[in-house]
Parts: sequence; structure tokens; C-alpha cells
Amino acid sequence: MLIEAVGIGMFLSILLTETIGLAAGGIVVPGYIALALHHPFQVISTILAGIATFLIVKFLSGFMLVYGRRLLIISILIGYLIAYIIKISPGISFNTTNINIEVVGFVIPGLIGYWIARQGIIPTLSAMLIVSSITRLLIIIIHQGTVLP
Repeated sequence: MLIEAVGIGMFLSILLTETIGLAAGGIVVPGYIALALHHPFQVISTILAGIATFLIVKFLSGFMLVYGRRLLIISILIGYLIAYIIKISPGISFNTTNINIEVVGFVIPGLIGYWIARQGIIPTLSAMLIVSSITRLLIIIIHQGTVLP
């Protein structure tokens, strides 16, 4: 299912980029997000990790030149570190509920942060969520209504 989701997400992402000029947070991001849409805390924490990545890169740009390929690499590295820190952190416990905060992958937050830096937060997140939702719908149709794991 991962291969299909990433493939459909890439196709829809390129289609969106070529028609209206918006990137959906990176070429593989919609496929991975589509597979996690039934885990809203995971999607939200991934988006927040992407925003944190963007803010850290924006802060670093005051001290160093951050543009082009360097922006992409720094965004992916910082996103990776944020995802890793979240991965090794203990879960949050409330009275009766344990919440494990996870992110989707290790590269996805960096790609989201990179595209937020390039085209803005609202266009990036809107395009990402739209393409991810359509990708998920198509995967459900292809698998004849089977619920994704």
C-alpha cells in the first residue's frame, strides 16, 4: 500500500504543481501523510515538526546564508533531528490516557519545513492536505474500501 500511496501522491503532487503552481510539501509527502490520516495526532505533530523546522531555519538564516540546495539540506537535517527527538521522547500521560506523539517518517518534517520556507505556510499545508486526502480516497477505492492500517 505504501508504494501505491507514494506513487499516487507523486502523480497528484506533480499535477497540482503543474496546474496551479503549488507544491504539496514535497514530492513524497502526500503519500506518506495519506497513510497516516486516520491518526490525527501523528499528522498534527508532523505538521508542527515541519513548522518548527521552518522556524529554526528562519532563525539560522540570520547567522548564515540559507538558500537553494543549502536550504533543502539544512531543512531536512533539522527536520530529521526534530523527528528523532520526538521518537526518543517518552509519551505524554494524562489521568487515564497515554498519548504517544509520533511524526510521519524522519524526512517528511524537513520537506514540509522547506516548502513552507519557499511558498508559505497556508499554501503548503492546504496543498498537502488536499493532495493527501485525494490520495487516501484513491487508495481506498483501489483496495475496495479496505481500511488502511
